Amino acid sequence: MRPLKLAGQVGAVALVVALFGLLVWKVVKEDRTNVARDFEQGKKTKPVDFHLERLNGDGSLKLSSLRGRVIVVNFWATWCIPCKREAPLFQKASERYKGQVTFVGVDTADFTGGGRRFLERYGVRYPNVRDPDTSVLDDYGGLPIPRTFVIDRTWTVSSYIFGETREEALRSAIEEALAT
Repeated sequence: MRPLKLAGQVGAVALVVALFGLLVWKVVKEDRTNVARDFEQGKKTKPVDFHLERLNGDGSLKLSSLRGRVIVVNFWATWCIPCKREAPLFQKASERYKGQVTFVGVDTADFTGGGRRFLERYGVRYPNVRDPDTSVLDDYGGLPIPRTFVIDRTWTVSSYIFGETREEALRSAIEEALAT
């Protein structure tokens, strides 16, 4: 009977430690920057810099290396149905605004490894990077996706589109950023 009692006590202590760890994790996570939340609360929001491996091309891409330009950052994944519908829209817009706006796709929360095939299938040629563990996406609002952010030349988020992006909304967001 004594070993059973000891096992119960050890289990209870382990549960308390696990719950405490969960509480600490939640507090730390909630304290992190969340670009989407800050933007929606009307705060002048700066993008969170990232440095990720490129999906289409060699090397990596650091977001801050594009500072001074208008940038469209779109978070997507191969399993995301709205992402599949909006991919051709972003490619078309990247061609329309070539030389004025830089587009960056972020393949996130994608464990299939099919990002390159996705880009080929939908004809996406602008730079795309890989965020497999959602660490960057978490800074920008987390799941669900898609999420799109437009950053103006002053390194400020000027627009945020949650959910599937429509052509008119994207055009309006880009034109607003170009006007600053």
